[in-house]
Amino acid sequence: MTQVDILILSNGPGEVTTWVRPVVKALRQELGDNRSVVRISVVLSPCSNASGKEAAIALSYPEVDRVQGAEHFWQFLLWGKTFDNWDWRSHGVVVFLGGDQIFPVVIGKKLGYRTVVYAEWSARWHKWIDRFGVMKPEVATRVPQKYAHKFTVVGDLMVEAQEQVSTAYSLLPTPHSPIIGLLPGSKAAKLAQGVPLCLAIAQYIHAKRPQTKFVIPVAPTLDLQTLASFADVKNNSIAEIFGFGGASLIAPEDASSKALLKTTTGLTVELWQENPAYHLLSQCCICLTTVGANTAELGALGVPMLVLLPTQQLDAMRSWDGLPGLLANLPGVGTLCANVINWLFLRFVRRKGLLAWPNIWAQEEIVPELMGKLQPQEVGEMVLDFLAHPEKLADIRAKLRKIRGESGAAQKIAQIVSEEIGK
Repeated sequence: MTQVDILILSNGPGEVTTWVRPVVKALRQELGDNRSVVRISVVLSPCSNASGKEAAIALSYPEVDRVQGAEHFWQFLLWGKTFDNWDWRSHGVVVFLGGDQIFPVVIGKKLGYRTVVYAEWSARWHKWIDRFGVMKPEVATRVPQKYAHKFTVVGDLMVEAQEQVSTAYSLLPTPHSPIIGLLPGSKAAKLAQGVPLCLAIAQYIHAKRPQTKFVIPVAPTLDLQTLASFADVKNNSIAEIFGFGGASLIAPEDASSKALLKTTTGLTVELWQENPAYHLLSQCCICLTTVGANTAELGALGVPMLVLLPTQQLDAMRSWDGLPGLLANLPGVGTLCANVINWLFLRFVRRKGLLAWPNIWAQEEIVPELMGKLQPQEVGEMVLDFLAHPEKLADIRAKLRKIRGESGAAQKIAQIVSEEIGK
């Protein structure tokens, strides 16, 4: 086989953990593990939701040979040179897994490589991209007929989550010990409100149902001390808005124990750092989550959820994608931009559509989206009602399983890349 370079283009934490991971694994299965023949590189582009740890996460994947962080992306896009002056083989394929679809067009031309784009909802630059792997047939039906041969329906990469579930975890739910997952986010903009709100809801539920267990699958881009700082009322003034008294981090006693967050009421919440935490999530009877990639992962796993969008502090909502996210995080004027963007969103955009990925897929509200000045007691009562009526949770699970895409997307993308190498 000719020596080839596979260049993965990606950006945010969700894409790196839920798209890049299964694809590079599938590429190695399809093309082999001989690094002298097939080399896999990852180049990250800037993302308003990025934590700065995406490069380290991508480099931790054993299938990946080298990674360049987002801070050096524009130099690479403009001049075709990486920060470490990587060498490139004469044959290769650029695989788009997040960012702007114009990036593989430009980079593919500079390197003389074939281009493959994974497209969830829309496909652009049909003339210049060699192949598209799309999530659903509807994406392909919206393109000119003369480009139809470039399109292959591969399914939903998020569904790979279910196929990567490990059986190594020992935490098993029973009817007497329901497990509730808390997913407050990974970025400061979401954590500031998400952590105290989720913990306050957990306290309310635990007071009514002491047998309930709570877990936080810690995002791979987040360390425990940072997470705990948002539960400390001294460091996070927003916590008082939710009537939350605070929580402290308890380090594990030994290697077999989990770190904990212990609230002032005595509730302990386990912190799971294993990633991906799909097996843990699949055991939760319900999860409380923010908007974003979390909702897609939970939807792919068929896990019921309540999607929380607290608006007590509009300035805290700065984790938008694209231009709104960049404006909301500008130095000096970011606060003003964030308030204006969020006011416009709440007034106009929210009326038109749905925000959680399962609801977008289904074009109806399968999982409840709660937006506004959320109060822990009100959300807690909703969760208690679900626990008291398991048939409601079963109905949500059934609907989630019905609308999620086909499995095997990563393998199909790897097959497309293999075909392009042959060309």
